[in-house]
Amino acid sequence: MNTPVTQRRGSIWRTVKAISWSFVGLRSRGAYEEDIEKLNPVHILIVGLVGVMVFVGSLILLATWVVGK
Repeated sequence: MNTPVTQRRGSIWRTVKAISWSFVGLRSRGAYEEDIEKLNPVHILIVGLVGVMVFVGSLILLATWVVGK
């Protein structure tokens, strides 16, 4: 049941999908538990940090655009 972290082979696309749903807050418990078992924590960390940077960058661009008009 518990696969060692080094042997988890979750795809990047599945990780991006899981992180995106987590940002929105719409994640079922069953899907969450499945992700915990299958996804690589390093992938989750990297995709999460990139997602946060994209989100913050888009907010900064939006604020700059609104204030500039």
